[in-house]
Amino acid sequence: MNYEPPRRSDGTIQHCREKLPWPKDRPFRILAIDGGGICGILPAAYLKEVENRFLQGASAGHYFDMIAGTSTGGIIALGLSCGMTAGDILKFYTERGDVIFPPGNILSRALRRARHVVRYIYDEKALETELRNVFADRVLGEANTRLVIPSFEGRYGEPWIYKTPHHPDYTKDQHEQMVRVAMATAAAPTFFRAFENNHYMFVDGGIWANNPIMNAVVDALACFDIDRRQIEVLSLGCGETVQRVDARKAEAGLWGWRKVIKAAIRAQSKNVLGQAFLLLGKDHVVRVDAPDSEKGIALDDYRRARSELPEVARALIEANGHDVARRFFAGSAEAFSGSVSELEPIR
Repeated sequence: MNYEPPRRSDGTIQHCREKLPWPKDRPFRILAIDGGGICGILPAAYLKEVENRFLQGASAGHYFDMIAGTSTGGIIALGLSCGMTAGDILKFYTERGDVIFPPGNILSRALRRARHVVRYIYDEKALETELRNVFADRVLGEANTRLVIPSFEGRYGEPWIYKTPHHPDYTKDQHEQMVRVAMATAAAPTFFRAFENNHYMFVDGGIWANNPIMNAVVDALACFDIDRRQIEVLSLGCGETVQRVDARKAEAGLWGWRKVIKAAIRAQSKNVLGQAFLLLGKDHVVRVDAPDSEKGIALDDYRRARSELPEVARALIEANGHDVARRFFAGSAEAFSGSVSELEPIR
């Protein structure tokens, strides 16, 4: 007899959460990191520059009350929550990225493109092995920072957000291994096989929340007794490719709209940024991303990402680093303990 796991949504609370106290004179600082595959080099490199220039090498993660990350942003968020520096995370991307996304030669790349039409093209076991080397057997409840990590559960076709136990209502995810959370948020369709875990099937959270800024903002407002003007958000992108509709595409069919997913991801990001601006005030949200490009870096283009994005990060720091450091890194956040309770894990 096949086991049928419950829907995540079956346990949704139908009333407002009881809000936890938060000092009225203390801001609630959120770091939100977009998805983008190997282009996670950009936010990792940007935060490394912050650490080196303003924090004497200390981890940037110590300065935020909550970190939200989708896909590659989720991996970075998990790393920061373990006390890793952004420099450590960047080293992981630059030194192990070609194991996860092997560039290959001309022939293997051509074969990969042909295979991509009908099947995923990279070995998810390679990604899982590399993540295991970083996170070992740590579980989400061991995080030192509140986390919000979007994924998508395919068995029932529902959004799924992994959360640390930073509210008494959050007991479902605390025993989940960080490796599995990372795999669930980063299983990019057509690049990796969907990730099967506890009878559920997970797909990259970027299909609905590539920019997780509002996931974090809503969670903070729902869980804590804070005024929305107390929230300060640093939102980091991985670079975006401009998606235009010209006269030819206006009449195009399936082939002409083959990049519609990229257009949807870009639109989602613009939309939630606009929502955050409206809700918090534009002066409470700082967005850092590469300039829009007509020829963006593909999420698996290891060579271009490693070559180009660290320099882009340095240019961004030169442009706004002092202001970002003043607003978000003047003092570390209060210590958070997501200690695992004695509750049995939900299977």
